[in-house]
Amino acid sequence: MRCISWNVNGIRACINKGFYDFFQEIDADIFCIQETKCQPDQVDLSMKGYMVYLNSAERKGYSGTAIYTKKKPINVTYGIGIEEHDKEGRVITLEFENFYLVTIYTPNSKRELERLEYRQIWEDEIRRYLLELDSKKPVIMCGDLNVAHNEIDLKNPKTNRGNAGFTDEEREKMTELLKVGFVDTYRYQYPDKEDAYTWWSYMGKAREKNVGWRIDYFIVSDKIKDKIQDATIYPEVYGSDHCPVGLEIDL
Repeated sequence: MRCISWNVNGIRACINKGFYDFFQEIDADIFCIQETKCQPDQVDLSMKGYMVYLNSAERKGYSGTAIYTKKKPINVTYGIGIEEHDKEGRVITLEFENFYLVTIYTPNSKRELERLEYRQIWEDEIRRYLLELDSKKPVIMCGDLNVAHNEIDLKNPKTNRGNAGFTDEEREKMTELLKVGFVDTYRYQYPDKEDAYTWWSYMGKAREKNVGWRIDYFIVSDKIKDKIQDATIYPEVYGSDHCPVGLEIDL
């Protein structure tokens, strides 16, 4: 099974920059999108051969997630059942016969870390939610998690320490998640691979120079890590300030 995740930084803009070219070429079984920045009536996301599920933020032009799937899920859940977290359209869960697929767009802590406190609460609630799912059947979770976990996951760790996405607090929450029974699939496959990034600033030719961060992930339940066949980053795919990431898994 091939799964793809991509923060498209506005699906309408990304469609104009070749989104569907990559979509059709990669032919994923499940294709997850974050930061759609659209309402259902603003764009037609239907694609032949796929069901599509969209979770838009209440605020127009902000946040939002979507999932394309070839196989019809048993159940679809939007959000995690906590109103404070659910109004920004950041989570969709598909239940299949033998696993859950969850896409997440984690809130950014922002400049001056004005949202860091909220982010900490979010992380605890998401971890609880994923553990609850994991107690029933294995979980595949993906998305823009807005954290570079370790120094190897960004180009300039020393100068960025304490900045949004690389605070000790955010990194520790990722460590906590992995400690309770989940695996970062890319690091599971490639523990020492350097210069592997998924996001680049639009400033200073960062992408051209590969001055980036790895903040987009596929995380799976520990119990299915032996089913991982490959984890992939597609830095050659443009259309957003993030590139797509992929997971091949035999379920």
